[in-house]
Amino acid sequence: MALNNRYDFVLLFDVRDGNPNGDPDAGNLPRVDAETGRGLVTDVSLKRKVRNFVGLIKGEQPPFEIYVKEKAILNNQNKRAYIGIGKAELLEGDDKKRKGGDAVDEARQWMCKNFFDVRTFGAVMSTGINCGQVRGPVQLTFARSIDPIVAQEHSITRMAVATEAEAEKQGGDNRTMGRKFTVPYGLYVAHGFVSAHLASQTGFNEDDLELLWQSLVNMFEHDRSAARGEMATRGLYVFKHDSQLGNAPAYSLFERIQPKLKNDVVVPRSFDDYQVDVNDTGLPSGVTLERKA
Repeated sequence: MALNNRYDFVLLFDVRDGNPNGDPDAGNLPRVDAETGRGLVTDVSLKRKVRNFVGLIKGEQPPFEIYVKEKAILNNQNKRAYIGIGKAELLEGDDKKRKGGDAVDEARQWMCKNFFDVRTFGAVMSTGINCGQVRGPVQLTFARSIDPIVAQEHSITRMAVATEAEAEKQGGDNRTMGRKFTVPYGLYVAHGFVSAHLASQTGFNEDDLELLWQSLVNMFEHDRSAARGEMATRGLYVFKHDSQLGNAPAYSLFERIQPKLKNDVVVPRSFDDYQVDVNDTGLPSGVTLERKA
């Protein structure tokens, strides 16, 4: 069933004794706003978890295949589109045969139909084997922690070495030192948007929307690792508009969800140290609020 409503949503999640999103340009330290000290998690990181969850529960089968996945070769995925639309002959020779025209549009539609993340988040598929570009109806912001975080550094020891040369150098001690970084605790908030107009272009429908909500609620439950510590979705607040264009600015709705430290807490170490104030009175006409988690 086609999507006929605009949605804006607020996602709350937390981390305890883990690194929610390391920065490879900073030695894998947790990402942080240098001016405020508040932690950051990129939209790309959150989308990765959604993709992984959908791939897990849908078994990587059409129409829920995942386009951007670990170790994928994207042009090989693009080739499948031309085979799928019965125009495999366009794969021969250079890319000039595929520049623009109906074939590229058909390939783009085939990709939207078969890949959940293409019709949800969009994709640039115009490099190499050209399947066009898709602007996704679902967009996410960076997540930002409510309060400043502290990145703790821990030395760790492995009681083994990788090579005989290392063992000889250490005289049989066979120890390898390493480091890992954790955030003792952080509560993060991200904002999201679902466009009904863009959904009509990609084929993103009501079933896909329900799968998105399910993914955002459960994505951390199936993405456990020692490095990420304990992460959990703590709230998913969905504002539904009764029209495709929307009935209120997104920012005015987001302001109605206010997580904050309890008065007697100085250093937060659990979700219980916060209270989430939800102002659901006097919502703009045509807007409803539902809590999914």
